[in-house]
Amino acid sequence: MKKNIGILGVPMDLGQMRRGVDMGPSAMRYAGLIERLENIGYEVEDHGDIHIPQREKVASKDTNLKNLDGVIEANTLLAEGVNKIIESNHFPLVLGGDHSIAIGTLAGVSKHYENLGVIWYDAHGDLNTGDTSPSGNIHGMPLAVSLGIGDEKLQEIGGYSPKIKPENIVIIGARSLDEGERELIREKGIKVYTMHEIDKMGMTKVMEEAIEHVSNGTDGVHLSLDLDGLDPAEAPGVGTPVLGGISYRESHLAMEMLEEAKILTSAEFVEVNPILDEKNKTATVAVALIGSLFGEKLI
Repeated sequence: MKKNIGILGVPMDLGQMRRGVDMGPSAMRYAGLIERLENIGYEVEDHGDIHIPQREKVASKDTNLKNLDGVIEANTLLAEGVNKIIESNHFPLVLGGDHSIAIGTLAGVSKHYENLGVIWYDAHGDLNTGDTSPSGNIHGMPLAVSLGIGDEKLQEIGGYSPKIKPENIVIIGARSLDEGERELIREKGIKVYTMHEIDKMGMTKVMEEAIEHVSNGTDGVHLSLDLDGLDPAEAPGVGTPVLGGISYRESHLAMEMLEEAKILTSAEFVEVNPILDEKNKTATVAVALIGSLFGEKLI
């Protein structure tokens, strides 16, 4: 990883309907993110937050996708911001905000790579479209959009589509998938490690295989980590918690193994919702995981 990190916050809550996730970037900064990275030895440039339009002004007509226009506006700005961070030779670290921001992050990142690998650390597949989504919430669609599936306006953020290829993706921690997502996973042959595989194989083996998969033929790797990938007992401040998730220690191991592999070229941490949290516990967990991801050691 580069020794210079560019942080960009995205206080987005338009991709879903539970309020409070827009405070996620502030919560992670408050939990000592920048100081922690500097103590490890990184030079950190905080680019502040992307401007997010007010929810009351972004209702979208003639579509079941909630707040579509606002999500497009915010992710377009995010893609431009991420692109600038990469052009300045910094490692882009994006803070969310709901997971719809991955649309903009990947739009800004993948233009710099021919074959970008993606690790999707999440309880959900985020592979829905307007036709398959039970809710119309766009935070359940960013992986599909980035594959060139779903709403055309979302697909074309950044001026091109698709951003990534199905054979370069690994989903880790899945335990809540809609039927349309299951069909798409089977159709595209997307590699998925559900909680069954993690329990059966152990996180070490899962990460060894995942790292091998996303490294094979790729020229960069992006980590998109949704805090609801962890068990709600470890990370209660998320909008869509699902019981039976990845443990705190397993998650640290996963981040440590990614650091040791030296494959990551960008990362985002999303879905921290302080309103639903307990004394900023989830943001503190996120910052601790980021520390491990960037090489923090006990000894």
